[in-house]
This record gives sequence, C-alpha cells and structure tokens, in this order.
Amino acid sequence: MTSHETRSGSHGELRKKIDPARSACVLIGVDDYSVLDPLRSVRHNLSELRSVLTNERILGIPPDRIFSVENPTSAAGLVRPIREAAKLATDTLIVYYAGHGLLDRGDEEHLYLTLPDSVEDQPETSVPDSYIRRAIRDSTAARRVLLLDCCYSGKVLKGGMSAADRGVRASGKALAGVSGAYVMTSSSETRKSHAPDPKRCTAFTEELVGVLRNGVADGPAMLGLHEIFEAVRARMAGRQLPQPQEPQDRDDGGIGWMPFAHNIAVAPPPWPTDQETPAADPSRRRRWALAVGALALGVTAGATIVPAAADWWQERNPQQAGGTCSKRAELLSYSDALDKQQVSGEKVEGVSALALTGPNRVLALTDNAPGRVFPLDLGETTRLRPRALTATTLRTPSGTAPSKWFDGEGLAVERGGRTILVASETGPMVRRFNLATGKQVGKALPIPEEFRARPRGDAQAGRTLESLALSEDGRHLYTATEGPLATDGDARGRNLIRIQRYRGTPGGDYELDRQYAYKTGEGMYLAELAAVGKDRLLALERQYVAGTGNTVRVYDVPLRGAENVDEHTALYDQHADVFIENSLLVDLAKCPAGDPGVVPMKGKQLNPLLQNVEGMALGKPWTTGPYKGHRPLYLVADDNDSDQQITRLYALSVRL
Repeated sequence: MTSHETRSGSHGELRKKIDPARSACVLIGVDDYSVLDPLRSVRHNLSELRSVLTNERILGIPPDRIFSVENPTSAAGLVRPIREAAKLATDTLIVYYAGHGLLDRGDEEHLYLTLPDSVEDQPETSVPDSYIRRAIRDSTAARRVLLLDCCYSGKVLKGGMSAADRGVRASGKALAGVSGAYVMTSSSETRKSHAPDPKRCTAFTEELVGVLRNGVADGPAMLGLHEIFEAVRARMAGRQLPQPQEPQDRDDGGIGWMPFAHNIAVAPPPWPTDQETPAADPSRRRRWALAVGALALGVTAGATIVPAAADWWQERNPQQAGGTCSKRAELLSYSDALDKQQVSGEKVEGVSALALTGPNRVLALTDNAPGRVFPLDLGETTRLRPRALTATTLRTPSGTAPSKWFDGEGLAVERGGRTILVASETGPMVRRFNLATGKQVGKALPIPEEFRARPRGDAQAGRTLESLALSEDGRHLYTATEGPLATDGDARGRNLIRIQRYRGTPGGDYELDRQYAYKTGEGMYLAELAAVGKDRLLALERQYVAGTGNTVRVYDVPLRGAENVDEHTALYDQHADVFIENSLLVDLAKCPAGDPGVVPMKGKQLNPLLQNVEGMALGKPWTTGPYKGHRPLYLVADDNDSDQQITRLYALSVRL
C-alpha cells in the first residue's frame, strides 16, 4: 500500500470538494514583540481569515474547528495547537502563520518563525519551520495546507517544483515525503513581506482574503488553491510596495488543483452539498433544481440574476457571530435560549451573577425578589445550549421567603458546593445560604460602614455591593461597590472604587482584611469580579448611555504589591501609584457579530452582541484541545424583566 493510500484514501476522495465538518484550521499570529518591531496588522489577519473561512458561502468550516493562537510564547505553544487540530481533521488540515520571519546566517536550511521574545541572530529564541512541517506531516488528514505570511517565507519551498510549473511532483523540502500537501508563501526566500498599514491586514493576507471573499471573475464554480494563488499573485503584482513581493506555492499530489472554495463571483455553491443526502429531502432538491434552472435562464437571457442568487444564498447561510475579540480573547458562542423562559412556572429573569459548579455547569442568581438560584446546564462551551433547572429560593434563617430585602448581585460557591455566598445591594449585605434548602446560614458577613448607603454610609443608593469573587483556595473573598463612595469621587470621569478583601475559611468566618483602590474607565461602573489564582482578579465594567447603548469591558487586575487603602478617608486626592494597574482583556464591542441580523438586537447598540452584562464566571484552564492553557469565561446579561432587554449568555476563551 502506498503512503498516499495509507494517509489519504483513494484519489477519488481528493477529487471531492473540502468537507468543512471533517476539517480543522489553526490560525497562528504574532504581533506583540518585545525586541522586534510590532506587527499590528497580524491581528487583522486572524480575524479576517477566520471570517472568510467560516463563511458558508466560501468554505464553511465550523467556528469551533478554527483555532486562533495569538502570540504563543514557546515552540510548544506554537506547535501543540497544530497537533491538536490535526487530531480533529480527517479531510483537510489548514495551518496559517503570520509574523516576522528570520534567517540565520549559520543555518541555510531553515526559516525561523518568531515568538514575542524572538531576537534576530539568536535562533534559539525562534521556531524552525521544520517543527511545523513535522506536525503537519504527522497528520492523517487527506489534505494538508500550509499558508505562511512572513519575510523570507519562500525558504520552506527551496528544492521543489512550483505549482505554477504544474505542481504535481513532490515538493522536496517543503513537506518531504508527504502526499496530499500544499504550501503557499507570501514571498520568496530572499524577499521581505510587507505590512504597509497597521490598521489593515498585511499585504499578502489582504489579497488572499480579497480573493476568497470576492471570488475570481470568469473562474470555475469551485476554486482550487492554485487558482486562488494565481489570483493573489496577480493582485500583489499591482500593489505599490517598498520592494517587490511575489508569493510562491508548492504542491504535492495535485492538492492545489482540487476544489477548495466556492467562487462566489460566479454562482452560489450547489445545494445539496457532499455532506447531504439528496434523497433525504426531495422537496429541497426540487427547490434547488428550480433555482439552478432559473439561474441558467437568467444567464442565457443576459439577466442580472447572479448577484440576486448570491444574496439568496447569503440570506440562508449567514455568517455567525464568533471569533477574535482581542489578542487574548475569543468569542466562542452566545445564546439567547433563556430569554423570557420559564422553569416550573417561574421566570428566568433578572440574572445578575454566575458561579461555576463544574464543567459547563453554573448557578445563575436573579436580582429580583424573592431571590432565586437557577442551576444551568450550558451544553458545549463552543456552542452554548443553556437549559435551566428548577430554582432554589433563598430564604431567611427561619425558612420564610422574604419579599423586599433581597437584591442579589454577586454569587460565589464555597468548597464542596453545599453553601453559597450572596452579595445583596439591598442592605448592603453578604450572606451564606445552604444550597439544598435555600435557608440563610449564620449571620451576615461584616460590611465596612462606609459601604452602606447614605445617610448611614457613603455609598450611592443603587450602586452598593455589585460583585463577589472567591479565591480557589477559599481563603480570600472579594467584593466592591458598583460606584464610588461620596468621599472618593472620580478622576476626570473615571470612578474611584474600593475593592474589599476578606480573609477566612470556606464555610467558616470571614473578616475584613484590606482594601484596594481601583479606577474604572471613563464613565464606567464596576459590575463584577472573578478571582484568578492568588492576588489577581478580573473586573467587569459596564456603562449604558441612552441613544448609544451598552459598553462592556473585562480587565485583568493584578493585586500583588498593591497598597492597602482602608485607612484613607478619600481616594480622589491620592497619587496615581496608589491605584491598581489594570490591562484590557476584552471589549465585547470588538467581538465579531457575524452578518447583519444574525444577532438579535433590541434598542440602540454599537454592536448587536452588546446587552446589559452584569455577571461573570471564570473556569479552570483547559488541559487538552486547541485551547489548551486558555480559560473559559462566561458572561450573562440581565434583562431586568423588560421586553426591551435580553437574557444573553456568552462563552469566551481567554489567555491569562
């Protein structure tokens, strides 16, 4: 049996178009360098490529089979996601890298792919291309595709025959001995690749995305990789660049000539696809036959029906929401399945806090009276399908269900899962409850007097305790007021907030420990906290402006070395170094929302994904799969029992 038969099956298998459901793609990008010049264009490369590859009009790879790897810090961090994706791909494996490419004067064999800390002429700080080629070669996918956008990327092709020269011979060094492999590079082995505008994609990837998105006029209905390459090379030849940049390609086994992507400049893709059984739905097959017939008549008569057909296809196969939100966060999925739903006759409304109880299982706290905690089964992180179970009603120690004393805004599950801690804006108070009975256990935790609403304290009514976070070891509990105390104020519109830390034991007593000074974004309020290991938090900030909508951002907040401010009577007059230095993790407005109309929107919003997000929960790092080392982050939007707002859940992958 030949190597091709062992790895790829028959040639008949390769003549078929790509099967997106059995394929996988890894998009690797490095833009943030400590020594080399930054490459801000790379972040656009990843988001734009993801957009076209998941678009069913073009290729249609499911979003959960495309993995973005941003700024990997080690060779393993760069290569391991390729191996993980290779396990999923039985049809086609696509690997893309964008970043600086380096050559070593002492090594004429390798191209070196860079990491954030790479240094020129220090090859040990970079990754030789052989690591990637080995990971791709080990894949059992029928087709393997490598796309490189970096300086000197043509180095990986040295010694093979170009696909431009009919590309059916082995590609020599590129992927030696691997049948069913295709390589496309942004430049030759002696030329640099260019990124002329940091606000746009690099030159090569911009043209690659353009060809995929717009198609090739007068081309075939299905484009092969070599046809795509020829169109990209022609477009690159017309660009005004500091130096010529001529893309290259290599082909092993004729992969470049196999159907790869739909040419939407000609016609929408056929229906049914290879993955559907025509006989399964005769009426659907007849409808498609009529559509094709009408298209043929339109072309014969010189009518302008092709754009209409393309619109028709797009309307039925819209681009879904999801993708890269920032260099450290990716939106995996969202769901409105809980909006205006009822469980056992009780509405799932006013959800203001989340707390994880296991993989894809959370508790959801409502902020309306009487307070309730709904167990939620989220389904898969990459495809949320939340299902709420019967809620536990929170009760007084005597077992009565109070009507007015509760406005739950923060939730933490204690070790063992038998008790929960709940922060209530009314009071304000932090109480412990038995999750099985819903009854309050023991006395409320102590609250700093200044955290109480005026006139007793300095907090604003309706802007008191809004958050609650418990460290993994249960030793520290964190809460904060949503808005500034009257004595603290703001600094040029940035609210000055006190984060209160408690010290104690799970299920036992907690005592006031220390306070940290936190400065929000301009006009923003602190809605939620999540604990990250020891001495580190995530902070959820939100804002609503009539006529504009919501702003929702999550920040990374390191606490180590931060000053204790509990003895400061005011924050407005403190020096800048008193406040915690935070960094933006994700701005929800920057997450891809898919095609227009895909994400339901009520009211004015800058991004249809935005809603009144109040709750946040952070999961443990993934130990396997393409997101290994990343952590799931769940957000929830409170509908406030209003027809103009939506109960919406979000699942993101974050790198901390």
